[in-house]
Amino acid sequence: VAYIGFHGQTILHRPQARFTWQIGNGRALARVTRIAVVDDFRTADVRAGGQGAPLVPLYHAALLRKATFGRPVVMVNIGGVSNVTYVDGDTVIAFDTGPGNAPIDDWMHRHSGRAVDESGAFARTGKVDEKALRAMLDSAFFDAKPPKSLDRMDFDTRAVEGLSAADGAATLTAFTAAAIAKARDHFPEMATTWIVCGGGRHNKTMMDALRARVNAPVLSAEDAGWNGDFIEAEAFAYLAARAVKGLPLSLPSTTGVPEPMSGGRLHGITGR
Repeated sequence: VAYIGFHGQTILHRPQARFTWQIGNGRALARVTRIAVVDDFRTADVRAGGQGAPLVPLYHAALLRKATFGRPVVMVNIGGVSNVTYVDGDTVIAFDTGPGNAPIDDWMHRHSGRAVDESGAFARTGKVDEKALRAMLDSAFFDAKPPKSLDRMDFDTRAVEGLSAADGAATLTAFTAAAIAKARDHFPEMATTWIVCGGGRHNKTMMDALRARVNAPVLSAEDAGWNGDFIEAEAFAYLAARAVKGLPLSLPSTTGVPEPMSGGRLHGITGR
């Protein structure tokens, strides 16, 4: 292994204040592993006026260059927050779409003690509260033009308070799917295919809800021949290599940074 790309854990993301914070000590990791480490991928972008997120789009675009899907095609990453990468030839557009798994996970932990809604099975037993869903979708964020990004805790989900545990899970699942589908409002053309990676692709209820809302096939990363559990890790290995070479990690069309921007900090190994 030549380099470790170490993203760390985001604990605060406030690009409007030109601040983002990922915990994790790259220098210590390099010392312990005896492998050079690249970390701090977002700071340069944010300090230059970019959103600092999402950062995976250049890797999504690299994967799609070798794929045979028709264009335009959209990659969706459903983690704590969801983001999309729209690719059509040399055009790469990316932005956070809204909530991902975080509100559902928090709801499940609070109401059942479980960490996640496995396969969306619990949400499937509930009923979507359309009034609560409309209230959560009534946010200026969805109308704002990209690039745009979010902190995990940015969305107010008080509209589901008072619902049963199952109905709350169903409504939050529908909220994530609807928020992703609203990304279509910001695409130059309708996408021919949507490919979903990240943990959310395991949620069958969410995948079904997304299919019901977009007028195109919705596939999992595995359907495309990739391992959806590793795409984000692969992306930061890819970005680490780009950082070492001084190549851009983000573009004006992916984070709103003024110009293609490199970044990251390299922690080398003494004597290598």
